[in-house]
Amino acid sequence: MPDDNVIRIPGSTRTFHRARILAVLLLPLAMSLMAVSSVNVALHTIETGLGATPTDIQWVLSGYALAFGITLIPAGRAGDVLGRGSLFVAGLLLFVGASLACGLAPAPVSLNVARVVQGVGAGLYSPQIIGMIQEYFAGPARARAFALFGLVISVSVAIGPIVAGAIIAWLGPELGWRGAFLVNLPLGVLAVILALAWFPFAIERRRWAARTERRRVGGPRPEAIDLDPVGAVLVAATVLCVMLPFMQHPHPAIWLLLLAAAGFAALWIGWERRYAARGRAPMVDLRLFAFRSFSNGILISGTMFVGSATVFVLVALFLQSGLGVSALETGLVGLPNAIVSGYASMWAGRRVMTSGRRIVLLGLAAMVVGSTLCIVVAALIARAGWSHWVLAVPLMFNGFGMGVVGSANQTLSLSDVPVAEGGTAGGVKQTAERIGTAIGNTVITGVLFAGHDLAGWTTGFVAGFTVIVVVHLIACWLAYRDLVQHRAPAPGTDG
Repeated sequence: MPDDNVIRIPGSTRTFHRARILAVLLLPLAMSLMAVSSVNVALHTIETGLGATPTDIQWVLSGYALAFGITLIPAGRAGDVLGRGSLFVAGLLLFVGASLACGLAPAPVSLNVARVVQGVGAGLYSPQIIGMIQEYFAGPARARAFALFGLVISVSVAIGPIVAGAIIAWLGPELGWRGAFLVNLPLGVLAVILALAWFPFAIERRRWAARTERRRVGGPRPEAIDLDPVGAVLVAATVLCVMLPFMQHPHPAIWLLLLAAAGFAALWIGWERRYAARGRAPMVDLRLFAFRSFSNGILISGTMFVGSATVFVLVALFLQSGLGVSALETGLVGLPNAIVSGYASMWAGRRVMTSGRRIVLLGLAAMVVGSTLCIVVAALIARAGWSHWVLAVPLMFNGFGMGVVGSANQTLSLSDVPVAEGGTAGGVKQTAERIGTAIGNTVITGVLFAGHDLAGWTTGFVAGFTVIVVVHLIACWLAYRDLVQHRAPAPGTDG
């Protein structure tokens, strides 16, 4: 009886194991997301330890996010063409090297340069994770793999502040933030070693075999590799102009970049259409968006991230700045969220093939409930003297929702995407999520600070979470619309 966990690659006598491949893929995924969430609780110690200005601190967050966001789509396309395993290893090595540079940074400028390089590394390897899951898993096995993918996303975002807080508490404020970066070194080196040992490198093997055969028989030279560099520049410029105003806005004129983004987007779409019409391979095949599952999934996740990615930013600001809670305790408040989220990811993965869109809607509704209860609990903390630990209870609802949606929506979004374009599609989806995160971090934290200036931290927290509730209600509507559309799929799409 064949072993479904075993992979055999033409041209190789070795056997490869799906479980090992998935384990290697998920470890760096956690590292890339913890590199975002863990920094939130380390910002104060970075500021005091390096003598950084508020602008320097802002770039610690935005430099990584910008580099990550503009790299995802070109990296996904490059992995689909050149080989996902190779791009994964290259990106991971860059991420590890940049993490070392972050931990040893002597000044704010060098830290921020290293953070940009770290973001590029994460952007290189992240779409390869989705591409290889698409390539090596199918049917229920793919659903289980994406359930674990969702579990890692949910848990790593929640656990990042706990790990950073614990390291800062252990090593002290001077060295603790450096340790939060340096912890990536042993994990990253281990992942590189295991990737070289366990990855099939299937695309690379096919390209090498074809090159060897051409040399043997003296055939014609192969066609040049087409990575659509113009398309890559245009899509990167579009993403940069969308994200930058939501991260750096010292002058009102920076919002004009949104107009530039619209222009770059129009140029990119026109270029990709003409490029495909000439028989070339565009950076992104725009026909992907004809799949309802893909286009709707991007809308749902991008909208959800506007609210969900900001939840722990608001919690950290409210607890640390408003209530004087330590970084470690702030992280621990989110621990039940991480546990519930992990359970929900696996629960959803077992049901996505039969009830996927209904449970996405259920998960988003749970996030509405959780965010609403956060408002109630914050008011009771301020007015009735409740303990800040009670905030962990409503955050469990958010954790359930994140786990469910992260797992199920990932599977549904890519269900109709051709395997050959899995990395590109994954890059597009992750880019939408990064844009949603940037918008949420600026708009919702802006609402929090406006409320704080008006009437204190509790008012700001309530105002920010009110916006989160509205965003999650919009995501619920999009999920309901997706559910209705897939009850009667249009001919020639994905039904």
